[in-house]
Amino acid sequence: MSQDKTLVALNELRFDNRFTTSLPGDDSGGTVPRQVIEACYSRVSPTSVSFPRLVAVSAEVSELLGLRADDIESAEFVDVFSGNRLLEGMDSHAACYGGHQFGNWAGQLGDGRAIALGEVIDVNGDHQMLQLKGAGPTPYSRSADGLAVLRSSIREFLCSEAMHHLRVPTTRALSLVTTGDLVVRDVLYDGNPAPEPGAVVCRVAPSFIRFGNFEIFASRGDEATLKKLADFVIQTQFPNIDSGSPDSYVTLLKEVCELTADMIADWLRVGFVHGVMNTDNMSILGLTIDYGPYGWLDNYEPDWTPNTTDAQHRRYRYGNQPAVAQWNLVQLANALYPLVGAVEPLQEALANYAQRFETNWSQMMASKLGFRDLEDQKDRDLAEEALMVLQTVETDMTLFWRELAKVNFEASVNKMERCEPLMNAVYRPDLMTSDQRASFADFAEKWSIRHRELANNVIEVSAAMNAVNPKYVLRNYMAQLAIEEAEAGDPSMVKELLDLLRLPYEEQPQYERFYALRPDWARTKVGCSQLSCSS
Repeated sequence: MSQDKTLVALNELRFDNRFTTSLPGDDSGGTVPRQVIEACYSRVSPTSVSFPRLVAVSAEVSELLGLRADDIESAEFVDVFSGNRLLEGMDSHAACYGGHQFGNWAGQLGDGRAIALGEVIDVNGDHQMLQLKGAGPTPYSRSADGLAVLRSSIREFLCSEAMHHLRVPTTRALSLVTTGDLVVRDVLYDGNPAPEPGAVVCRVAPSFIRFGNFEIFASRGDEATLKKLADFVIQTQFPNIDSGSPDSYVTLLKEVCELTADMIADWLRVGFVHGVMNTDNMSILGLTIDYGPYGWLDNYEPDWTPNTTDAQHRRYRYGNQPAVAQWNLVQLANALYPLVGAVEPLQEALANYAQRFETNWSQMMASKLGFRDLEDQKDRDLAEEALMVLQTVETDMTLFWRELAKVNFEASVNKMERCEPLMNAVYRPDLMTSDQRASFADFAEKWSIRHRELANNVIEVSAAMNAVNPKYVLRNYMAQLAIEEAEAGDPSMVKELLDLLRLPYEEQPQYERFYALRPDWARTKVGCSQLSCSS
């Protein structure tokens, strides 16, 4: 942080609540479940908790907000970010939105277990919305309690920060606080509910507006509120768009398409699977939002989904994420149609998604392979072959790409010796057939020949690949170990993983134990391979 960015006390945070002051709200009362009409939000206060205790804080996010280190350790900080106290200037509320869930219109949804506290002016002069997840019921909770358990909160906290440091667009997490209260949850929705420790995560983002915020008003024919929301988003989040232009809403869609394409390409680059890409979980800013049943690919399996609810149809599987994002953008275009009144310009805007994604995918695969681009057919063929080799036998995606950077492509190296690093990514190399080994060796040889043809330097290529292929990701089993220890009263592994994931591309020899194949016990363990929306 530069010297001119002055840190302040917690009670000196400066709020400028544009969302609640610029848009129509609902003050009709409390947390009673109801249909909220012609309003973008409902004012509601967080539920008090019994005995809040701080588990972890992101130092980077606290600095972004301008908070002093001593305030992070204070009782006041814990009270505020557990929901027990509101600071002067806060305007707590829950947003109203709808959404398509698993391809079906679900009607009004809204913030059912998230309560926004208000918008802080950060050290860069930008707005950051603070939001408590697990802060109690809102008018949008339906029959639920609006609370969150420690298990899901640890996953949300760690993944928010892990994705940021992986350079994947994401919401951030400031703090993780336990509540001292028990919350009943049915982990796998199989009729076995049990009490678990409760927790609250403070999420941070320039905006939490989703595709579903637009969909709800379009579905109700409420064009007036729809227009107010779209104009607000343009003015606050896309100031480069001329709000007075007749094409402003089409331009908005185009920009959202491009931001979404960027995000999806980064998901694929690091092996991330969101797990529940409903339109109410899609950010208008192209941020990864709502970490529920997410997961990272261990072995490369494009059809894998971590979401038990999606186990049959696998709509949200890893390899289908680009197509789902496009489908979701079509729903956003449908929602914006009343403001545009013509189909063709919206279709043209939507075309930007596919174009942007294809460009991103090509560049992403080139960088993962250590090439400048995939303009040459040889390089495109190698990219396709790499993905086929990954599926030849059970192979860890993260380790494969990281170990490829260790392959020596000098001509003097023996062919079988050359591909030995890649064997470190195979789960059972002892069971590989000769043909399977040959496919790895042939790929490594072709890759090496191509780099020699390009007169590339081994050390430079390795460094470039390691800058885009992470060594450390938040594997499900790692998060589960941290959860089990925290539930037993020891949160130290949460903090350890937070430190590890701050530098995912670095070697970090002290954490070498996390650079390893998924352990056998995690293959079928609940929380590692099987997750639900409560996870």
